[in-house]
Amino acid sequence: MKKSSLLLLTNLMLGLYCSAQMNGDLFFNPAIINTINIQFSQPSYWDSLVAYKPLDKVMLASVTVNGVLLDSTGVQLKGNSSYNSYPGTKKPIKLSFDEYRATQTLDGLKTLNLNNEFKDPTMLREKVMLDFCNAHNILAPRATFVKVYLNNVYWGLYTAVEQVGKTFLKDRLGDKKGNLFKGDPQGLLTWINNSPSSYYTKYELKTNEITNDWSDLVHLIDEINNTPTQNFYDSLEMVLNTQSYINCWASNILFGNLDSYQGSGHNYYIYHDSLSNKFQWLTWDVNEGFGNFNMGMSVQQLESLPIDFIPNPQNQRPLTQKMWSNGTYKQIYTSTLCSFARDFNLTYLGPKIDSLANAIRADVYADTAKQYTNQNFENNINNNQGNIPGLKSFITNRLASLTAQLPAYGCWLGIDEVNDVDAPELYPNPATNNLNIKWKNYSIKKAEILDLSGRKLIEKHIANNSTDVISTDVSTLSQGIYYVKVQSDTNTKMLKFIKK
Repeated sequence: MKKSSLLLLTNLMLGLYCSAQMNGDLFFNPAIINTINIQFSQPSYWDSLVAYKPLDKVMLASVTVNGVLLDSTGVQLKGNSSYNSYPGTKKPIKLSFDEYRATQTLDGLKTLNLNNEFKDPTMLREKVMLDFCNAHNILAPRATFVKVYLNNVYWGLYTAVEQVGKTFLKDRLGDKKGNLFKGDPQGLLTWINNSPSSYYTKYELKTNEITNDWSDLVHLIDEINNTPTQNFYDSLEMVLNTQSYINCWASNILFGNLDSYQGSGHNYYIYHDSLSNKFQWLTWDVNEGFGNFNMGMSVQQLESLPIDFIPNPQNQRPLTQKMWSNGTYKQIYTSTLCSFARDFNLTYLGPKIDSLANAIRADVYADTAKQYTNQNFENNINNNQGNIPGLKSFITNRLASLTAQLPAYGCWLGIDEVNDVDAPELYPNPATNNLNIKWKNYSIKKAEILDLSGRKLIEKHIANNSTDVISTDVSTLSQGIYYVKVQSDTNTKMLKFIKK
């Protein structure tokens, strides 16, 4: 490589090249499978890594990323189930580039998590779901694939996941001054009492540890649990960016990701944004998405997971329970889930899965320390592997379940009013007094006006099916958006109209 090219690459990887919009843009480039070689000079380094794990202690190492050296990096093993239950030596790893050199970064990143794809024969779950989250404005870290070597020995294919810390917060929210809490090990958000120390064993404070002021978290939990029902919406809006939570809630239900607040009650971050003075909700640890954390359910039950799923006892998930019981939040949640579900199909996700599988296949096959076989990798992309749902079969069956569940809440998946040339015509739209319905190729049998929750407001039957245009009085409706359900003898269409 020419000296000028090497210098450019070095500057890019060390975060000195300023054209990227966010720190880590180059490293998380989706077209790249990165290579990381971790070099230890200590004898019996593996034994030391294992011994240091429960002590949360790092080891000194030299780390080379895509040919660029980051000297004096902190390395440690990490994880809970992914560490203790994963067979062999392919354990999850954390790299701290600034541990010994305060200004050292990788493409602006101070820390990087290397995950070992625990319980995932496809090695794709975490990457696919995090990509979906980032593409749909859900606060979540980025992920990419990495070939990891320890002292030049191929240790396996890992998923590198962005650290949720001050760099992430500054890039995504423009603020890093507030308290960042991790909802582990038991972040249920249930009320205990007013004493912050009562929450110390259930959550982790990740920033401002010296100040150690938990009063904002206690206040949030108080508002969630102790606010009278009639004041709940207004009070919660003052302390939480509720859309950030609803986005994570909807995506977890969509992907059947139950090792989260929606199921196990942890694996999330909340950040007290000092700019808005509200908490922001962030997704974390989605490697058991696509129904791979079953909570005692069968694959079929996970594929048919109700959109209002809350594990029993429901009062142990008070945020979800109380928001679902509030009509406004229920509508926002179901509308958000509906929006996400329109991209939860094989047309959108199938090519992404195939492209990623093709990109990593050779490195998966070369990974002799992986948890599953090469054939398991191939099979689980499409089909169930025992009680582990196949990616594509889960998408197909989950979408079918959502298509059946969501109409009750005003969402009809598959409706494409813009491109459907066979759809009825609504005019005027917006309408004030009368809405006219004309269906060029069909005789209309019945028309219904529904609100966004799916509740029928107006129904009109046509006796002889011969009328070309139906005029429906909508003057009694309040201003807003409504659905029109139009039926012939052989066809049904759903459209939206605006009452002004």
